[in-house]
Amino acid sequence: MSKTSVLVECQGLSKSFGQHQALNEVSFTLDSPEPVALVGPNGAGKSTLFSILCGYQFADRGSVRVFGCTPGSAELKGKIGALPQDAVFDPDVAVIKQLTFFARLQGFSISEAQREGERVLESMGLLDKRLALPTELSHGMKKRLSIAQALIGPPKLVLLDEPTAGLDPENARAIRHCIRELQQHTHFIISSHNLSELEKLCSQVLFLEQGRLKSQQQLQQQAEGKLSLKLWRAHDQIAEDIQHITGVLAVRSHHEDLLIDYDPTLNPTLDQQLLQLLAQQHIRYRQLSHGHSLEDQLFSHAAEPSH
Repeated sequence: MSKTSVLVECQGLSKSFGQHQALNEVSFTLDSPEPVALVGPNGAGKSTLFSILCGYQFADRGSVRVFGCTPGSAELKGKIGALPQDAVFDPDVAVIKQLTFFARLQGFSISEAQREGERVLESMGLLDKRLALPTELSHGMKKRLSIAQALIGPPKLVLLDEPTAGLDPENARAIRHCIRELQQHTHFIISSHNLSELEKLCSQVLFLEQGRLKSQQQLQQQAEGKLSLKLWRAHDQIAEDIQHITGVLAVRSHHEDLLIDYDPTLNPTLDQQLLQLLAQQHIRYRQLSHGHSLEDQLFSHAAEPSH
């Protein structure tokens, strides 16, 4: 793999704040052209990792390279954009003036900065709000405005922290659409607690927990040979009964959720047989789907195999 093909490369990255270790020997390489998900519980180190990638903070130990360069270096000026979770705009200044100012900080001339501000507003469907004050915008519009400022440059890499948090479904869908449109020319790393949103956007996931990289895995896995069955309530016997069906390789149960791996060449109609079994035992289910969800993939370690 050539250095130019690598988006981000971290080796043994560690960062502490007093007695708290935010990142502990984190190592990974990203080279996917599609959006990457960064997930983990609060305090896992996600924001610290974003800050280091942007060059806002420096690691205590280890190395990090973005497009082959050290974060904060002159070579990366204008190439990285970021959306903090709680981005704040001046309530008394029109949005186009603020975006023009941000563009000027990146070295644009006055006229170029004006055009750049209008470009990013248009990309977020906010050009008609260019003269509005931030206080005149809805919550969804403010979130899109925050993403617009992260797109000034335009950057080659954009880090988004909770881009759809608190949004109604329509606004969340609009932001997903914008990201899909922009990903042809821009790399995205997206941090969110909304796993279903990340499933719709990302091709792989980095899972941080207590400052350590717990896993790095692809999300676009083939649904063939995998079923997810969600029951209304847990049933101890049903997992064992499913295990005895022809072609079933493994059944993992976690409360009311069952993850089933099977060989479709041995039993191509397993889904139909599962529905028949549930009906015979009068067990209600909420959902039967092909493939395993991101939540299933991340937390299936908590599920116990059925024997």
